[in-house]
Amino acid sequence: MVTLLLAGAAGLVMGVAGSRAMGAEPQNRAAIEAIVHDYILAHPEIIPEAIGKLQNKRAADAIALDRSAIETPFAGAWAGNPHPRVTLVMFSDYSCGFCKASAGDIDRLLAETPDLKVVWREIPVLGPQSVVAARAALVVAKQGHYLAFHRGMFASSGRPDDATIARVAKASGVDPAHLAEQGKGADVDAELTANMKLAARLGVDGTPTFVIGDQIMSGAVGYDALKKAVDTARKS
Repeated sequence: MVTLLLAGAAGLVMGVAGSRAMGAEPQNRAAIEAIVHDYILAHPEIIPEAIGKLQNKRAADAIALDRSAIETPFAGAWAGNPHPRVTLVMFSDYSCGFCKASAGDIDRLLAETPDLKVVWREIPVLGPQSVVAARAALVVAKQGHYLAFHRGMFASSGRPDDATIARVAKASGVDPAHLAEQGKGADVDAELTANMKLAARLGVDGTPTFVIGDQIMSGAVGYDALKKAVDTARKS
């Protein structure tokens, strides 16, 4: 990945120079390209900047292709303002410790940002119990109790198991006896499949991953980084 980005960034820099040299005579074009080449070698610090711009452009392009699908929640798997200025989408897994670490940051953003909508997309990639928990979450979402279940699962210790899922569902106001059966529904299957395809198209390779405006952010980046991304999306 790094090699590809370096190649892309170098191509981006050289491409700009090349486009400016297109109208020049061959000997002048070669001279311009040599100057650019030497400048890059003398100032390698421009490569990370070019890589950053390339990554941002690729993220924005990928998001633009699927924005509606990314930001439209499954049933009640969302919280915040129903008519937001900014939508934050979180791809998460209930077995993910970094997702758990980010839960408080999301709650703080929701409390402090009245024009924000948070949409959760379940991508259970960390084992069979992640799948069970994700299916239960979507069943609960259809009954309008998603946020309570989501918070309860991340407040629980350890990885999700059947007992924890049942306990949290019951505390959220949902009869756990029907979770397994309803979790096999075609709509739940379709949502999980769609989420995994979205994640693949966006280049999501782990959880948590956040989509905010035109940015894709991976990992437990913390409240400040999320807040900055929300403010940037609001401005744009």
